[in-house]
Amino acid sequence: MADQKKAASFNVLPKIINGGIAGIIGVTCVFPMDLVKTRLQNQQIGPNGEKMYSSIIDCFRKTIKQDGFFGMYRGSAVNILLVTPEKAIKLAANDYFRFHLATPEGKLPLHMAGIAGGLAGLFQIIVTTPMELLKIQMQDAGRIASAERAAGREVQKTTALDVAKTLVKEHGIFGLYKGVKATGVRDVVFSVVYFPMMASINDAGPRKADNSGEAVFYWSLFAGLSAGMFSALLVTPFDVIKTRLQAIKKIEGEKEFDGFFDCLTKTMKYEGPLAFFKGGLCRIMVLAPMFGIAQMVYFTGVGEMILGIERKKSV
Repeated sequence: MADQKKAASFNVLPKIINGGIAGIIGVTCVFPMDLVKTRLQNQQIGPNGEKMYSSIIDCFRKTIKQDGFFGMYRGSAVNILLVTPEKAIKLAANDYFRFHLATPEGKLPLHMAGIAGGLAGLFQIIVTTPMELLKIQMQDAGRIASAERAAGREVQKTTALDVAKTLVKEHGIFGLYKGVKATGVRDVVFSVVYFPMMASINDAGPRKADNSGEAVFYWSLFAGLSAGMFSALLVTPFDVIKTRLQAIKKIEGEKEFDGFFDCLTKTMKYEGPLAFFKGGLCRIMVLAPMFGIAQMVYFTGVGEMILGIERKKSV
């Protein structure tokens, strides 16, 4: 009986709407920094120590010089299109599992909060893997093009749709899931850490005066920022491996990788352990504000307002 009541009282539709809107706003705000992160992570050091970008600022400067300001948004269309279901799944699934794993008194033990977050991370890779695979090709295209021009070769422009068609034609639908294992490891570990940490910080803050029981908006922003910063840094090595595995085109002389462990061993052998934290600062600068903004928007309850549903405090 208790389970039936719980199932009946959890409305997933407004959570999905909240997650979709939160994702669009969050990604749009931080996409240029995400592009820089991708290019720095894919950049391999040459035999004589040469590299295209020396820092975050250098990558920003060269990208804007070569492609203009809107070049910083290469690949954003596919990302914004797919981030709606991706964030809707991630944020709504976490709330769903937290709700159903809570005790009859509405309490959620820490280990159950971690399980809820991990399940949410696992569910989201259905959308995350193809989204990031296509996004990375577009984000890294400028770096590849610069190297091709420097070598005197013609540069062919491509689109995310072209890449998707080629992958499906050559490998079937699973061609869009290149790097899915690395994506799964990164997102599950991130979610296991992020969601319980964010919820703990969020619960400790001041509440709104509307009797919803939710934290004030700036505290939700702070909770998302803090938890996102720590979790992003923690899983950066997995993100580096995932990004390199999903980069289909390489600059001449760059190493190819045959799976997760091959990428792990070759990167360690030729570039050392610090290579696993390439783009780490960028990743923090991307995920901390993105999840801070996304959590703040998610907790505003836009979905409930649109559907005319009374908001209830989350577990």
